[in-house]
Amino acid sequence: MRLSILTFGGGGLLAASLALMPVAQAGPAEQLAETLSVNGQSMPVEHVRETPLDGFFEVKLESGETFYSNAAGSHFLVGDLFENAEDGLVNLTEQRRNAERRDRLTAVPESEQVVFRGPGESRAELMVFTDTTCPYCRQLHQEVPRLNKMGIEVHYLAFPRSGMGSPGGRQLQQVWCADNPAEALSAAKREETLMGAADCDNPVEEQYHLGMELGVQGTPAIVLPDGRLVPGYVPAERLAAMLGLTE
Repeated sequence: MRLSILTFGGGGLLAASLALMPVAQAGPAEQLAETLSVNGQSMPVEHVRETPLDGFFEVKLESGETFYSNAAGSHFLVGDLFENAEDGLVNLTEQRRNAERRDRLTAVPESEQVVFRGPGESRAELMVFTDTTCPYCRQLHQEVPRLNKMGIEVHYLAFPRSGMGSPGGRQLQQVWCADNPAEALSAAKREETLMGAADCDNPVEEQYHLGMELGVQGTPAIVLPDGRLVPGYVPAERLAAMLGLTE
């Protein structure tokens, strides 16, 4: 097939047709992300999403903060958005946080975790932000053999609750730098002195910042497979029940 281009008035018909085609307009969410400002300063927006609430959008900043805004960016709502469903209230904001937490943690390579798993079939995995100086972390660690026996793997991530410059920050780096991090972590939680170096290339600081971005405020912080965050010590049997597992 041969394509013929007609010309008129010194210009191409094709060019004239293209000039008359409508330019795609950015949607309300994209416009809000580009124009949102406070006190004349542009907001560091990570993304804007539609919500079931007519005229309002979920705004997430690069800092991790989330709030809701109308399309014009003139009014904000701060807090969680709930759906009044047939079975009761559903926290839509928390569902979003859980999904993001799950996806972010799934992306952490296992080689950067300290993993405890039993010899039998794995039935579930827990991600736990931990600190060697935390008494409740030590208490939870005593439950690990019981969890492993029930087929529950425990994947530890580092979260020095007093900061990277704290004794816990140094100990966690020693753990991740050890030839056998699992043995080193267990020793540290028995309050034994670690003698290894803390200056290797390790992910402790990166995991510390990841935890803060995901809402971790203390240790232990247990994350279930669906992304739910469970703060504090929880006995093995209760964790198994939360996972829907029985003996």
